[in-house]
Amino acid sequence: MSAVPTDPAATPPSSVRIVNLPNALTVLRLAVVPLFAVLLLQDDGLDDAGRYWATLVFGLAIITDRYDGMIARRTGQVTEFGKLADPIADKALTGTALVGLSLLELLPWWVTAVILVREVGVTLLRFWVIRHGVIASSRGGKLKTVLQALAIGLYILPLTGALATGRWWVMAAALVLTVVTGLDYVYRALMLRRTSARAMRAAEARRSAAGPAGTAGTRTDTAA
Repeated sequence: MSAVPTDPAATPPSSVRIVNLPNALTVLRLAVVPLFAVLLLQDDGLDDAGRYWATLVFGLAIITDRYDGMIARRTGQVTEFGKLADPIADKALTGTALVGLSLLELLPWWVTAVILVREVGVTLLRFWVIRHGVIASSRGGKLKTVLQALAIGLYILPLTGALATGRWWVMAAALVLTVVTGLDYVYRALMLRRTSARAMRAAEARRSAAGPAGTAGTRTDTAA
C-alpha cells in the first residue's frame, strides 16, 4: 500500500471544484483572524474574558488547519487555491497572534521576529523550488507546529504564577525547533534545486547526444 502524503503542498492538485469543504475551512480560518485580533487586544489585553474567547477562536482555527488538509487529501479535493491559501491563512493567524502578544508586552519582540522570519522565509522557499519539486514537512516541522500553537495558546490565556512561568519553556522549545527545522528546510531546498538542475542538464545532454532523429550518436557502452 502506498503511503498517503502528509503535506498538502506535496499532494498533486486535482481538477475538482474550487468551492469545497477544505477550501471553505481555509477561508473561514482566514476570516476569523480580525475577530481574533479584536478579542486579544481588547482593553489592552486586560480583559480576561476577551483573552479566553481569543484562545477559543485561536484553538478552533488551529483545528481547521488540521482537518482541511486531511479532508482534501482523503477525498481528492486538493486544489491550487487550497495549496496557496492554506499557508497564507496559517501565517496570518500565527503572525497576528505573535504580533498581538508582543504589542501587549507578553512576548519579547525578538521571539516574534525569529518565528515570523522563519515562517515567511520557508514560504518563499516553497515558491523558489516549486518548479523543481515539493519538500514535504518533516517530523520536526510538524512537532514545531504543535509546540508553536500550544505556546501561543498558553500566552493568550491570562495565566499567572507557575503556569505563566512554565509557558516560556514551551515557547523556548518551539523556538529551538523553529530555527533548526528552518535551517533544515533551507538545506533541503538547496539540495533539491541542485539535484533537479543536474537531472535537467543530464536529460538535455542525452537528448543532444541522441541527435535530431533520436538515433544519431547512440552507442553501446559495456561499462554501463
